[in-house]
Amino acid sequence: MRVLLAAASGVALALSFPDYNLPLLAWVAIGMLVVACCGAKTGEASLYGFLHGFIFIPICVPWIDTVMQQYGNVDPWASAGIVGLMALVIGALMIIFSTAVARASRKSLALACTLAPFLWVTLEFARTHFPYVGFPWNLTGYAATNSLALLQLTSITGIYGLSFVVAGYSSLAAYAFMKRPGRAWRWLGGMTAGLLLIVAVGPRFVPQAPAQHVAHLVQTNFPQSENYPSNWMALHGGDLDELEKISVDAARRALGLIVWPEVPAPFSLQDPAFRARATLIATSANQDFLVGVVDWKQQAGKWNASNSAVLLDSAGQRTFTYDKVHLVPFGEYVPLRRWLTFAGRLTADISDFTPGTTHNVGKLPGGTFGVFICYESVFPGEIRELSANGAQLLINISNDGWFGHSAARPQHLMMARVRAVEARRWLLRATNNGYSASIDPFGRYVATMQPDIRGQMDAPYDFRTNLTLYARFGDWFSWLCLIASIALFASAFIRK
Repeated sequence: MRVLLAAASGVALALSFPDYNLPLLAWVAIGMLVVACCGAKTGEASLYGFLHGFIFIPICVPWIDTVMQQYGNVDPWASAGIVGLMALVIGALMIIFSTAVARASRKSLALACTLAPFLWVTLEFARTHFPYVGFPWNLTGYAATNSLALLQLTSITGIYGLSFVVAGYSSLAAYAFMKRPGRAWRWLGGMTAGLLLIVAVGPRFVPQAPAQHVAHLVQTNFPQSENYPSNWMALHGGDLDELEKISVDAARRALGLIVWPEVPAPFSLQDPAFRARATLIATSANQDFLVGVVDWKQQAGKWNASNSAVLLDSAGQRTFTYDKVHLVPFGEYVPLRRWLTFAGRLTADISDFTPGTTHNVGKLPGGTFGVFICYESVFPGEIRELSANGAQLLINISNDGWFGHSAARPQHLMMARVRAVEARRWLLRATNNGYSASIDPFGRYVATMQPDIRGQMDAPYDFRTNLTLYARFGDWFSWLCLIASIALFASAFIRK
């Protein structure tokens, strides 16, 4: 029975996220695992935690296998092996949770259920910061972001505070279930009523954010390709003419920044043809033009490529460059390449990008901005650096074409949205064919564009200078959870 409960907890948590869209399951999933672990022997508890993590990954992010096969030239066995390796890592991480809860339950059930939410957040924080392969995709707190009121907590604690609320509620439910009749049920009823009140009434108290500017987010809608022929620019001249007209016409109609997404094609300012095209767009529109490119730089006699965002001013001059700092493992570089011999074809086909080193800030008429590219949007601690460094506007460019029509696209949008609230900044999100949007500092979708179409969207935005607690102090809440986890677990070994 305990084995089934642990496995079901992994399934329930996975089903909380898009495209399953059953977020209420997250509020009981962790409690199911706690019930399975309390009173269990150490070896048995290890199995329960491992099962939870090992089942969660392939159900929650099955698109990883498809992406590697379709765009990484990886055979099915190798791609399944990489997904399996990810599941093993998360499963191993969850062994820490399950064995600690089981050990604490030997002293008292209350101690085990108190430890659970603190330790859960600590392990999600660890998952974010794993060397080379940190993967904080679909942290538990994202399941609660459908509530505009609850979402505001992230401006104080980051997404980890919402994870704590969900895990705390679930642990209290587990405690009430195991204690049977008693005060725990009254506590659970009170917490449930409070959460329902916040969800129902709270949005009325979330302020509106006025917008004084407009940007033109251009959705290029190029198909994703594994490679590009040398004459790609000539072959797609008609597409580029159309995108140029869309961009210039929009900027002439309503003056504002033009944004193209992360490079969905072999765009490079070192290519004279594309350089001329990009310059013409900026000068014809007489507006700033932000575009995703592959930027080539010569260092020590060697040419290195960066996944970059470049701003051209109205005269066509480059005024800002951001080189993507956090690259995609197995997409833009291969971590531990020499040891992953089983993925030989993958490691041979992927050419490593050179990562950037700083989250620098650029200038626009009216204020400053910071850019983050695609996968970087899932790392809250890194994106908060932009507002801490002086960015008054956030811009996310992404090529979600890699994800096909999978759940990864709405999942990606869901996580990017939280970055806006954590920093209390307007967020402009321009994608190749995913979900382009303008998101206000409180997490409202002010303007959105349907995926898989070519066109542009007028995206309202403004500049803001105030710093949230999270932007100012970073992951203080996660470190507090780590300290509390150590203290609570240590108390399990102290005799009365």
